[in-house]
Amino acid sequence: MARIKLLEQNETSGAERERYDELAGRNAVTNMKRGLLNDAATYDAYMAWYTSWNRLVEVIGEKDAILYAHAISTTNSCQLCSLFFISDVKGLGLDPANLVYDEKEQLLTDLGRAIVKDPTDVSDELFDKLKAIYTDAELVVIVGFAGQMIATNNFNSVFKIDVDQRLLPLVGEFKPATWRKGIEK
Repeated sequence: MARIKLLEQNETSGAERERYDELAGRNAVTNMKRGLLNDAATYDAYMAWYTSWNRLVEVIGEKDAILYAHAISTTNSCQLCSLFFISDVKGLGLDPANLVYDEKEQLLTDLGRAIVKDPTDVSDELFDKLKAIYTDAELVVIVGFAGQMIATNNFNSVFKIDVDQRLLPLVGEFKPATWRKGIEK
């Protein structure tokens, strides 16, 4: 159960109500958005994720963007985001539990995992390989999106946002990351 109220439309007013009405009109209300709508300014900041996502798709393509976001979310052990991207990976016709990456996908996956685990220790070797493929502007998009994805992961994890109804059949496919075991808290 979420640690904050996941608002219903009739529980909002003002700016929060305007945003909820817009979402409801597009049938785009999710549990995360219901949580974010406790504060319109925070909601607006997090909705910039979509701008970042759209730009990422322009730069690396939809499949690579989905695999990258999946790597970030599963490495960060965000159940809700992982389930969204497990669903998207399946939508590509791939098995999320048995992914095989091409060279570019592997580099992006390695980058996403490295950023989550220790952003101060992304290797020069990995970056040199990325720079051979992507421009500086493209790398800004790629790394910038990782920051947006991690923020979303953290919001959902800290507040224990409930899994959306459509994702419930996939809950058994989420495997929490174990790389943090043994890290002193």
